[in-house]
Amino acid sequence: MADNPEEKEVNPLMEAIQSILDTKDDAEWAQKVEAALKDLPEAQKMLREGRQERVKDWKAEGKSWAEIGRILGVSRQRAQAIADGLSGSVRRKRGEKTDGKSTN
Repeated sequence: MADNPEEKEVNPLMEAIQSILDTKDDAEWAQKVEAALKDLPEAQKMLREGRQERVKDWKAEGKSWAEIGRILGVSRQRAQAIADGLSGSVRRKRGEKTDGKSTN
């Protein structure tokens, strides 16, 4: 985060989206917006998987769940859930696959 509250934090993803929205040509604007919306689910998946792998790496390096949580800005419990591949929007019981069947 920025140290100065008046200093706006730069988010490259949001800047890219704003760049698309600022496109003046209607046909080009529509093409870019449709392509971005089409790619959004895959982008989310890539980010979640990348985050999960990084969290696993940090844990393997010896960081505690509390340390990892501080890095991510979440609780230690949430950090552990991320390592386990649990999404914040999908709550599964341990040992349950996404199709609802038990792995036990």
